Amino acid sequence: MSDSTLPSASTVPSAGTVPSAPSGRRYVIRGGTVVSMDPAVGDFESADVLVEGTKIVAIGPGLDAGDAEVIDARGRIVVPGFVDTHHHLFETALRSFLPDALLFNDGSGTPAADPSYVEYVLQKFAPAYRPQDVYINSLFGGLSQLDAGVTTVLDISQIHHSPEHTDAAVQALVDTGRRAAFGYFEGDGRTGAAYPEDAYRVRKQWFSSDDQLVTMVMGGEVYLGDDVLTRSWTIARELGLPIAAHAVGSFGQSPIIDALARGEGGANKDLGLGPDVLLIHMTGMSDLAWKAARDAGTKVSVAVPVEMVMRHGTPPLLKMQEMGLEPSLSSDVETTMAADPFTLMRSALTMQRMLVNQAVLDQGGPQPGTPALLRTRDALRFATANGADHLGLGRRTGSLTVGKEADIVLLDATALNVAPVNNAVGAVVSLMDRSNVETVIVAGQIRKWKGQLLGADLNRLGRELEESREYLFRTTGVRRNLLA
Repeated sequence: MSDSTLPSASTVPSAGTVPSAPSGRRYVIRGGTVVSMDPAVGDFESADVLVEGTKIVAIGPGLDAGDAEVIDARGRIVVPGFVDTHHHLFETALRSFLPDALLFNDGSGTPAADPSYVEYVLQKFAPAYRPQDVYINSLFGGLSQLDAGVTTVLDISQIHHSPEHTDAAVQALVDTGRRAAFGYFEGDGRTGAAYPEDAYRVRKQWFSSDDQLVTMVMGGEVYLGDDVLTRSWTIARELGLPIAAHAVGSFGQSPIIDALARGEGGANKDLGLGPDVLLIHMTGMSDLAWKAARDAGTKVSVAVPVEMVMRHGTPPLLKMQEMGLEPSLSSDVETTMAADPFTLMRSALTMQRMLVNQAVLDQGGPQPGTPALLRTRDALRFATANGADHLGLGRRTGSLTVGKEADIVLLDATALNVAPVNNAVGAVVSLMDRSNVETVIVAGQIRKWKGQLLGADLNRLGRELEESREYLFRTTGVRRNLLA
């Protein structure tokens, strides 16, 4: 598409005359500015997207849609659903509790290191979670992201104290009604905890098909020791599950990632990186690890806002460019940072450009090997197509492509914060926020319509989340200081 303004929105219904959502399973999204994120499809200043059942069946200007119901998308930007490849949904009740904290107390004497995330969230709060706390936290956090246009998430669910906790976490993802990869990670290791062997039951009970809306990823944390590392990765590959693991140099994980890079993980000499592995953060990693990850086809998820704030290390965007790799984007923890895709895209874009721009200024101009500046379209690709690919879902979602499932977001480009639009991708990445997310569709089903999330009693769920919050703080004896 060109950089001209969007089609006229003069006939788009006002807030007081919003029509009902389509009631059938065949409808056409008519007249929006379509940013497909599929180079083979391209982009359109004004085009239609025809949906039948769960699938996109046609894309183009002036489609003959027959008797399909019509969604008037004039004045809207139509994009694929956003993908978050790393979010700890069980922590939703602890939102903003640690706005100034670091990942862990590194002995530096930095005041923000106390309280630290590891000490408070993982060591104090997490053991107090009951299955019902896992459920309401994961459900509410998932609905919040759905409201922001995140149609797919990898839930890094480090709360598997028992099979009952596990089932609650999966049920929450199912009940949220969006696409999700359930990350089966460790719990606190109490008597009765079944990680990682319970993966066999979980796979059979919940994930008998790989084509359902919620799929499974095996958590294989490298810091749990050789025995657990070997068992979790071996089980994952036996069951045909992708593997996800944190990789944080400041947390002492670089030597373990190096061992995986050499194929020396745990006692299993065949344990190593591969295209089935997603490494999270990859801050402070060695050249050996980066070369092995690239050569093995291993994926990397970066959580730029959290990495910058919580002292994980510099987000490795420049290193990835050097290696010819691209990241997916993730929100990580709402104890400290927002979980919306606009924050993630702008953080990645501005941080990379800051580093490159300063290098150019320091060097008196671009030098051989100076990384290219990221563009807004790069950030949008990281947050859509790359995310789907990194979760093994690229054949189903991540772009607006005929034959893929209809995970679609309509963004209001007539709103006060973006109008008039002169560049659609620039408006999405540089100017928009969650208030622009007007309609959200997952696998053809409309989940948010004209600014309202459908099928969820948010008042009731909000009360249940507050009750969970009160229980967690009371049980742990941690004081909640609203005005700290």
